[in-house]
Amino acid sequence: MQAPLSANLGENESLLRDVYADCADVVFRRFATGDGTNALVLYVDGLTNIEELDRCVLAPLMLQTADLPARPPSGQPQAAQPFAQPAGQPAQSQGPPQAAEPPEQPPGQPEGPTAPQAAQPSAQPPGQPAQSQGQPRAAEPPAQPSGPQPTAPPPGQSPAQPEQSPGPPPTRQPTTQQPPAQQPSVQPPDSPDRLANLRIPVSGAKPVADIADAVREISTGGAVLLIDGRPGGVAFGLSKWEKRSPDEPKAEPVIRGSREGFTETLADNTAQLRRKIRSPRLKMRELEIGRLSRTRVIVAYIEGLADAALIEDVTARLGRIDIDGILESGYIEELIEDNPWSPFPQVLSTERPDAAAAGLLEGRVALLVDGTPFALVVPASLASLVQSAEDYYQRFWISTAIRWLRYLFFLLSLLLPSVYVAVLTYHQEMLLTTLLLSVARSREEVPFPALIEALLMEITFEALREAGVRLPKQVGTAVSIVGVLVIGEAAVSSGLVSAPMVMVVSLTGIASFTIPRYSAGFAFRMLRFPIILLAGTLGLLGIMLGILAIIVHMCRLRSFGVPYLTPLSPANGSAMRDVFIRAPWWMLDRRPLPGEPINPRRQSGGQRPGPEPGDGQG
Repeated sequence: MQAPLSANLGENESLLRDVYADCADVVFRRFATGDGTNALVLYVDGLTNIEELDRCVLAPLMLQTADLPARPPSGQPQAAQPFAQPAGQPAQSQGPPQAAEPPEQPPGQPEGPTAPQAAQPSAQPPGQPAQSQGQPRAAEPPAQPSGPQPTAPPPGQSPAQPEQSPGPPPTRQPTTQQPPAQQPSVQPPDSPDRLANLRIPVSGAKPVADIADAVREISTGGAVLLIDGRPGGVAFGLSKWEKRSPDEPKAEPVIRGSREGFTETLADNTAQLRRKIRSPRLKMRELEIGRLSRTRVIVAYIEGLADAALIEDVTARLGRIDIDGILESGYIEELIEDNPWSPFPQVLSTERPDAAAAGLLEGRVALLVDGTPFALVVPASLASLVQSAEDYYQRFWISTAIRWLRYLFFLLSLLLPSVYVAVLTYHQEMLLTTLLLSVARSREEVPFPALIEALLMEITFEALREAGVRLPKQVGTAVSIVGVLVIGEAAVSSGLVSAPMVMVVSLTGIASFTIPRYSAGFAFRMLRFPIILLAGTLGLLGIMLGILAIIVHMCRLRSFGVPYLTPLSPANGSAMRDVFIRAPWWMLDRRPLPGEPINPRRQSGGQRPGPEPGDGQG
């Protein structure tokens, strides 16, 4: 609603009440200011800090003019307007200059014509005596008024007493006020920006001009003040709601590293990111997505590192989103990815501020969404999905060994059940005789072929995993233990499945937990089922066809224009130091993104540690 806020308080209140009809949590608080002017403040109960509103807004407005004299009757000089005079400046009269009263004659001095005097201010500064109107100060010569000047007194006559003139005493003539000194420019009383200069101790105050602006500020937890007789209003940033502390992310735990994570509050997330990168080159563009939710989205990047084309591409894709509401960053992830039919995640999601900051330092772009602790980092690659933040906090040889172990179990989680089914079904000659006889004895009473047995166990294991995640924490652990031990033992004892198959499925499940990113691990868990079907129908040939199909798909896949298999395809020799191995930090001198980055080097050369600069041992 784009209707402007007029100077009529009743009209503004009627429009806002129509907008917030049947909204029990929106509070309309009417009150009178210190000079009797009607005012209205609106806020949402539960989103606004009511204590700060009472202390910093309502109390000053009600008491601001309580110590001023009463409003004079018509025809007398008008007092200064309250609420609009900046603190620390004397009140200025709002009407035309009024005639100044003549100075009071000293006692014992007869009244008579005096020289014209300049107008004096209405109030003397505290602590200074009042100056006489008829005599000049000793330090300064008196101003010479126009017209005849009085003659000097004769000798023997007091200079303080003027010469008496014969005739009846003349009547007192009021002196005219001289033009006042030039004052600083003051905004007109009907300016909306003038309301933002109220003497209210709230830093986050800004003017609002129409109903749409007022509704937007109220919906975000602010309080909007409207004063009768003044168009527009002023919004105070007094939002406050219950929020959790930045605890360690449960889905991305580390042994060594930061223990803080993003929260559901956007301001806290941007502050954590700013604490990691304390540079003005860290830019944050704010967007608003969702016709009803009006969700705030921050596009964060480092100026001079992120490619301008990448920033514009991200902003353009966000601008194309037209949806009722955004409740989680997953909405945005599905609406901005390159290939929506791919099982692989093309956007990196993380709850860790250090992981998001590391992506920004590599020249990537981060998206922070209000209401969710998951930040999105683009572009993503397969190598970034199997890397952990802790890889860069441990010694490089420890991180390299862990990466090799992670890649091994990554292949096992994808191919182990398929290879077992293919060998038992078509390629028994590949097994040793003793091993083949042992497997044959364990399968004597199993009524199902290896393909059905593998699918049955995999589906059961996924169901147990999902039950352990969805159930309450106190119950989920017990259900997982009971499902693995009791159900597995009962299935083997009853002859429904064989013991080797239980071992294969259990090892596959453990291997899938070594993938750091949950979204990447889930993608490979889902791909496991079609490869099992290919292995049960075509044997090892089916497994090879499935692997080739996956590789071809990933070679064609892009994430915001960046190849998904970078730096493997296309090959990037300098970036390969951070794929299969984790090279020492003094060797990771270039950013891993392909192409020609604006600033490809992230550190200077010659930093190899040793007794002398750039001359390490060994």
